[in-house]
Amino acid sequence: MRFQQAIDRALWQIAVDLSNTMPGEIQFQRLVNAIGSVLPCDAVTLMHLQDGVLVPMASHGLAPDLMGRRFDPAAHPRLAAILASVNPVRFPAGSELPDPFDGLLADDAEHEMPVHACLGASLHVDRELVGVLTLDALDAHAFDRLPDSTVAAFAALAAATLRNVALIRALEQASERQRAIARDLMQEALRREGNLIGNSRAMSRLRQEIAMVAATDLAVLITGETGTGKELVARTVHALSPRSEQALVQINCAALPESVAESELFGHKKGAFTGATSDRAGKFELAHGGTLFLDEIGELPLSLQAKLLRALQQGEIQRVGADAIIRVDVRLIAATNRDLLHEVEAGRFRSDLYHRLHVYPIAVPPLREHREDLAVLAGYFLDAARHKLGIERIDLHPLSLAALAAYDWPGNVRELEHLLLRAGLKAAQRDPEKVVVRPGDLGLSGATGGAEVESASPPVVPALPETGMREAVDAYQRQLIRAALDACENNWTQAAKRLGLDRANLQRLAKRLEMSGRG
Repeated sequence: MRFQQAIDRALWQIAVDLSNTMPGEIQFQRLVNAIGSVLPCDAVTLMHLQDGVLVPMASHGLAPDLMGRRFDPAAHPRLAAILASVNPVRFPAGSELPDPFDGLLADDAEHEMPVHACLGASLHVDRELVGVLTLDALDAHAFDRLPDSTVAAFAALAAATLRNVALIRALEQASERQRAIARDLMQEALRREGNLIGNSRAMSRLRQEIAMVAATDLAVLITGETGTGKELVARTVHALSPRSEQALVQINCAALPESVAESELFGHKKGAFTGATSDRAGKFELAHGGTLFLDEIGELPLSLQAKLLRALQQGEIQRVGADAIIRVDVRLIAATNRDLLHEVEAGRFRSDLYHRLHVYPIAVPPLREHREDLAVLAGYFLDAARHKLGIERIDLHPLSLAALAAYDWPGNVRELEHLLLRAGLKAAQRDPEKVVVRPGDLGLSGATGGAEVESASPPVVPALPETGMREAVDAYQRQLIRAALDACENNWTQAAKRLGLDRANLQRLAKRLEMSGRG
């Protein structure tokens, strides 16, 4: 009775270990120690079948050097016999088959003590042979009263332990691969889309805000005109966050048909609707542990906004057609070029969802508000165009930079990028040997940026001085500022507005150009 109680306790302990998270080596060792403590044996070995060879995972009562050995069943007939049988195999004391563990008992310093009793059981997972469990004893009759059912019970738990550890290791490896893929994709996206370029006060402030909020899990609402780089801001927030090694899952709400929007966000169950041929995870599940970026959130249908709010507030979603609740842990970043507060007032956007998203707003400035970054942006995009067009070098004519500075940029940074790519191609076709982007290549004649000033008092474009680009740009900027001041009766506030500049920035620029006496 006491023997059976000890066996029951050992079986219970092994079963409990299966439900606990611990390193595989510890779990294997606890298994063989539990078996060795209750069964009448001097040694226990758990071995995993890998590529046709048995590899020791853990042992009890055997010499430590066993763990470094490998056992080919072809060279060990007892192990081959155990592998070939679905039932426990016992070997008589007088068996002529050599025992693979003779002389390896832990207490046998001279490696001379032979094993006299031996039995083993093959281990199967879903009918697949995965290893063996062996018991050895010096007493030839140690296993006479040990029933096969007890050995089979321990063998079943040993097989389950092998499977459990293998599954955990596979999940860990898959998770690490996923993190590596996420890191590579993020780095590639940042390389492809560029960095936040610019040294202006507006861009410095934007980078500071990103760095500050990235370290938290707060929801971020990115606002800004089309082409300002809202997606790049979202990727930068994720890249600087503690979730950077997890996935950044993006969905464009503007390109999401209302008929499939719920399935895209929350997933669906097989048969939930026509075409749902299998279970499918939604973007929320894919972003679990990472970041979900909802671009153009202002375009999300009202019918879905309530479900999105519940997912954000409670961290719970339901697949379409399913009753089960799935808990998700995502950091939300949303972006829009709409005035969401106006959309709320118009009844097109839920006010509670707006306030849930508006935890930390980031406004990306339009290009006209940081024109001082035009030169460095132009250099960056021309360098990128050089690679795309296969050109060794592309230069920007000084008057071209002046023309860029006079434009309003309704399409913002994206418009600048595409314009310079086209201009670089035109310049290369004109002169492949020396590619210089001239004002005519830009196609900015009649551009809105300088139209108001030019109509009031058209500035004369200065001749290119011998000293270079800086002087040409300065001269052109002086003429633009004078034209604006003349048109606005020397009102610096109105002149700054017409030039698309902050009044303080305009006065600082005028001071640098030695024009400050004009105010």
